[in-house]
Amino acid sequence: MDHFENTIAAPSTAPGGAVAVIRVSGPKALDCADHIFRGKTSLAQAKGYSLHFGSIREADGSLIDEVLVSVFRAPHSYTGENAVEIACHGSGYIVSRILARLLENGVKMAAPGEFTQRAFLHGKMDLSQAEAVADLIAAQTAAAHRIALKQLKGGFSEELAGMRSELLHLASLLELELDFSDEEVEFADRTQLRELVEKVLAHCRKLIESFRLGNAIKNGVPVAIVGNTNSGKSTLLNALLGENRAIVSDIAGTTRDTIEETCNLDGVLFRFIDTAGLRESSDTIERIGIERAYEKLAAAQLVLATLDLGAPLPDLLASARDIAGRVTDEQQLVFLLNKADKVRTDAARAAQEALTPLLNAPGRQVFVISAKSGAGLEELRHALAASWQNLDTASETTLVTNTRHLEALQCAAAAFDRVRDGLCTALPSDLVAQDLRECLYHLGSIVGEVSNNEILGNIFEHFCIGK
Repeated sequence: MDHFENTIAAPSTAPGGAVAVIRVSGPKALDCADHIFRGKTSLAQAKGYSLHFGSIREADGSLIDEVLVSVFRAPHSYTGENAVEIACHGSGYIVSRILARLLENGVKMAAPGEFTQRAFLHGKMDLSQAEAVADLIAAQTAAAHRIALKQLKGGFSEELAGMRSELLHLASLLELELDFSDEEVEFADRTQLRELVEKVLAHCRKLIESFRLGNAIKNGVPVAIVGNTNSGKSTLLNALLGENRAIVSDIAGTTRDTIEETCNLDGVLFRFIDTAGLRESSDTIERIGIERAYEKLAAAQLVLATLDLGAPLPDLLASARDIAGRVTDEQQLVFLLNKADKVRTDAARAAQEALTPLLNAPGRQVFVISAKSGAGLEELRHALAASWQNLDTASETTLVTNTRHLEALQCAAAAFDRVRDGLCTALPSDLVAQDLRECLYHLGSIVGEVSNNEILGNIFEHFCIGK
């Protein structure tokens, strides 16, 4: 591609540190760096994987900084091109002056993700591995780190390659049959193909099902905080986060839209979603907020049903039943009897007993808390984290965490269904072959074996500059 003719540069470390690293990559990386570097050895003549001490100077010879320069020669670099990495002091002024000197010598500023994009296009990694680079940088927990690292090392790619290689063999035999269609010759064993399609389809569906858990590890377990108005949802969110993130007021209907924040509890990342209070309302804006609350409840993996202990018991139970009726068996439901600081212990105990019939599914619990005073919150935090500790061990298996990968797998599974149905109904080989080609296309799109510039641009534009 023509942009490979450019030599690019960008800081590859976050600002504010004691040391900064500026990465330069491209055909003229060594020559451009040589123009501004003064050391014992010319960088253009230096061996790959060598480290050089010297100084970076202005055009008039004045010193900018003393630096260490690492030299990498193609194809043995991150991008597969000639590259240098300049380690200097972390001053923003120093970094900007070094970049300015590089730009004066023909270097272009790198776009977000351009280094990793070049690594992909030079065959240093496939597309799923390239996306794992961004996931690795964004990882906030040990489990998320492990998943990204496994994908970066090619674990997911190997599974896809195994699926595709088996299919390619039989697909080629089906294609061959088309050349001999007049002779009605069969090269592909239909029984073998059916068995293979069933096997790969089962694997594909397993990966699709893993997205729910994989997405929770990557982005945080989605937790919907729901309940009637003034049940203490916003106070609970603030208490769990340890900051005043949501507005708290005695006025009913204060929260009219969802508020989302992540919080790490004992190594598990949760994405808490404060929602509008559930009640009948004639206010158009509030009704929209209530509709969104129900949408978040349906999409959450964990629902915190916040109930006001100060409310009459029949009203409390009605609210609890309404929420429980909207929660599926796949979701975890926790009832929180809030405002325990305002009621007697026997009243709290009576409410707990009244909720017992609703605790009839796995993952359902009840806690007596006070979001205002903090009573019971520590126990709640530990219980939430403990119930999701399996995220840490699940990260050892292959999990789908990327929405693009999920969509490709879903399209592949739909095409596999058509191949299976076609084989069962003796569909002509050309139609079966077309569906099989579609399966291979969607599986290949995950690792970038089939892609276009629009897809690549959309992926890499979300990277940080310097990667």
